[in-house]
Amino acid sequence: MTIPILRCAVLDDFQGVSTSLADWSPVADRVSVTAFRRHHGSEEELAAALADFDIVVTLRERVPFPASLFARLPRLKLLIASGMRNSVIDYAAAEERGVTVCGTASSGTPPVELTWALLLGLARGIVQENTALREGGPWQSTVGADLHGRVLGILGLGRIGSLVARVGLAFGMDVVAWSRNLTDERAARAGVRRAAGKEELLRESDFVSVHLASNEGTRGLVGAAELALMKPEAYLVNTSRAAIVDQDALLAALTAGRIAGAAVDVFDTEPLPADHPLRTAPRLLATPHLGYVSRDNYRRYYGEAVEDIAAFLAGKPIRRLG
Repeated sequence: MTIPILRCAVLDDFQGVSTSLADWSPVADRVSVTAFRRHHGSEEELAAALADFDIVVTLRERVPFPASLFARLPRLKLLIASGMRNSVIDYAAAEERGVTVCGTASSGTPPVELTWALLLGLARGIVQENTALREGGPWQSTVGADLHGRVLGILGLGRIGSLVARVGLAFGMDVVAWSRNLTDERAARAGVRRAAGKEELLRESDFVSVHLASNEGTRGLVGAAELALMKPEAYLVNTSRAAIVDQDALLAALTAGRIAGAAVDVFDTEPLPADHPLRTAPRLLATPHLGYVSRDNYRRYYGEAVEDIAAFLAGKPIRRLG
């Protein structure tokens, strides 16, 4: 008897590495893989592209899977999301349609490392100075901001925030943290101070780094009023979730020069439209959501996606979500 070949789509494989950074041979006799290197910008476009696929592998929370999309994908049997938490999948709709949803492990170190790359890039004007050097511009045009002895404010002292704090301490920074559920004891264990509130943290900090989950309590947590509390010479870094920092308010603050600068890796719309004002905003260092994009993390994502598929084919799904 001929075993049917299932079709697997890998979404947003921008670098074209999904099949080279993992060994797909354990499922090669049952599954054919198609990697999409271009993002599908609408539900209609996505539904058309995925209509003939039985399995979909999606990266992080970039692509929503609402009930309306599940209804348009009658062939879909297995959805795999990188990471073990995904807020843009309608799990009830998946269950109703008979779609199994699984996840993978995800390392917290790549976003920590990118956070510090962005923070240091801001503090020392790396992009401006590199551009000037390569294009024959002025020899030195910026004066770097010091880290040692300065206050690093961390919004969210969880797994990633705690690692960011550790690096700040190594730089000799005075690290202060805040979240709604943070206690003095937890802050002390991380070697940092707990701010009485986000307002205190924003007023006091020379650098603010965001490391909170996106939920009803954190969406819009940093808006125009909060940005107005920051020192004119302070910097904001967001490698967490776009919804936590009001994008329009940040753009206005940067344009008006109310803060010294910002670095962001996450946006309300991704990929960011070519004509979006953030692409040309002053005092902004921006990267295209690279926080989780590292070789080891991708090996983990796609390698465990293969494991998820193999377990599903064996009738014993693993790492189920929902």
